[in-house]
Amino acid sequence: MSKNRLTLLLAVLILVPSMWGFGMKFLEFLALARGDVDGAFALTPVTNYLLASLGFLCLFGWAAANGMFHDIERPKRTMLENEMRLDKASHYSTHHGFYRIPGTRVRSKNGR
Repeated sequence: MSKNRLTLLLAVLILVPSMWGFGMKFLEFLALARGDVDGAFALTPVTNYLLASLGFLCLFGWAAANGMFHDIERPKRTMLENEMRLDKASHYSTHHGFYRIPGTRVRSKNGR
């Protein structure tokens, strides 16, 4: 099964029941708005769903506006580059008796 089909399958399996549950609570909320007393218990869950959704929408908008999705591969590359640099430093220190990060200068005893 391809990766896209698996993603689509999982999205359907997760989102359809979620949408069904939210839809039912929203219908109960609408019944409450029309004055039906039986829908009063739906007020709190629907309000919580709407506020949480609004919060996530605001967070997503803030992240998009601040360029958080501009280069999503950079943190991965930075982590791998740092790992390689630290591995080289570890290898260098075991063979030369002291710790030095490659690419930096080691000062002599007189400070130069």
